[in-house]
Amino acid sequence: MSDRRAAIVEGSIPRTLLALAVPLVAQNVVRVAQQVIDTFWLGRLGETAVAAVGLTIPVMGLLFALLVTPFVGTQILVSQRVGAEDDAGALRTVVHGLVLALVVGGAVGGAVYLGAAPIVRLVGAGPDVAPAAAIYLGVVALGLPMAGASDALEAGFVGRGDSRASLAINVATVAVNVVLDPFLIFGWGPFPAMGIRGAALATVAGYAAGLCLALALALGPRMRLSRRHLTLTVADFRALLSVGAPITGRQVVSQSVRVLLVGVVALAGGAAGLAAYTVGARVASVAVLPSRGLAQAAQSMVGQNVGAGRPDRAGRTARVGVGVAVVALAALGAIQWLVPGPVARLFVPDLSGDGLALTVQYLTILAYGYPAIGAVDLLLAAFNGTGRTRTSFVADLLKYWAVRLPVAALALPATASASVLGVAVVPGFDLGMPAVFWAVTGSNVAAAVGVGAYYLRARHRGLFAGAVDEGGAEDEGAATTD
Repeated sequence: MSDRRAAIVEGSIPRTLLALAVPLVAQNVVRVAQQVIDTFWLGRLGETAVAAVGLTIPVMGLLFALLVTPFVGTQILVSQRVGAEDDAGALRTVVHGLVLALVVGGAVGGAVYLGAAPIVRLVGAGPDVAPAAAIYLGVVALGLPMAGASDALEAGFVGRGDSRASLAINVATVAVNVVLDPFLIFGWGPFPAMGIRGAALATVAGYAAGLCLALALALGPRMRLSRRHLTLTVADFRALLSVGAPITGRQVVSQSVRVLLVGVVALAGGAAGLAAYTVGARVASVAVLPSRGLAQAAQSMVGQNVGAGRPDRAGRTARVGVGVAVVALAALGAIQWLVPGPVARLFVPDLSGDGLALTVQYLTILAYGYPAIGAVDLLLAAFNGTGRTRTSFVADLLKYWAVRLPVAALALPATASASVLGVAVVPGFDLGMPAVFWAVTGSNVAAAVGVGAYYLRARHRGLFAGAVDEGGAEDEGAATTD
């Protein structure tokens, strides 16, 4: 533990940042691979099964957004307390994050299990898809407490600078899910064939396996969590909510707009437009993996250096992280811009006609915004590491609701805007799918400009030094209370 802290608060920033980030990037790759393999096995059941699971994706995104509060709150507070050499306080934070995740996951999972059928109908499931979608959503919802608890423990490891433990937990989760999929779906070996219910049970079993490994690692020498850390206080729960809740709000904002954009795309582009938008989203989700891993690593490094009273290193971590992320995503964007057709066919080999043409256009336009995505991810990680997570919420609120959705709505016919948005706030101008494509890239670039300008202003006003002072004041308060 002391070696990891020394590297973060005293060692080479680029080397330490990359060492922390590589397992996190690999972890994200593993999660993407799980989605691909799940789709492969479900595809053997037929189009209805794939459509049913696909329909639950935005719903699951909103559900997991509610579990972001204990995850992010735990990571940031643990990193700051480890930096301040308050290992006992860091471990108490992990316990509080674990309890909060179990409570939130249990409440949300139970409610969704009971209301799965009306929920899938609410998001537009037809009579052919709704029964299977409700089964899948209801069963997976029962695993939310385990998924949330596992994530909270992962956050504790990442906050301490142990991203390899987080990778191991994710590998265990995905491995159990992937191995069990064919057995439970098709009835291999001693198992009965359960179809889409089997796919959901395999996912829940993966959550359980990940949680078991996370607990074993946390109770072992990697974290040394013990009974003396089980004391729960209102102050620690309040701190978790204060730091994590804005990130939950951020996730809800982005997920809700994505749901609305699917409606815009369906009306403006039909089946070909939906295919292009879906492929573009999948490609982008892979392309941004490096910056997302770097952002998690930088968030922990900034937090530890703030806790250690090293605002200079916190600032340098942010600058190095932005530079690496921008260069990495610019390189990926250049490849995508040069060969958009092969990239599209890599994801959907049978794509052709209008679907292929629109996909190539979308991938070309998306590539322009990749460096901006990298910059925003790392700049917001710097704010998060100091505890200023509300900045991330406001940035995404403006990015999605003030820029992306209104510009994308220009793609609609004038008569269609009200049916998608509920209120005809932005009339359609019948600009077609290019308006949607540029809305995505334009909002990413606008976010980079806005967040970048705000970061420079905040840094000039002592962003990192102020966070150190606030931490010191809290430590003095705690000492007085003791």
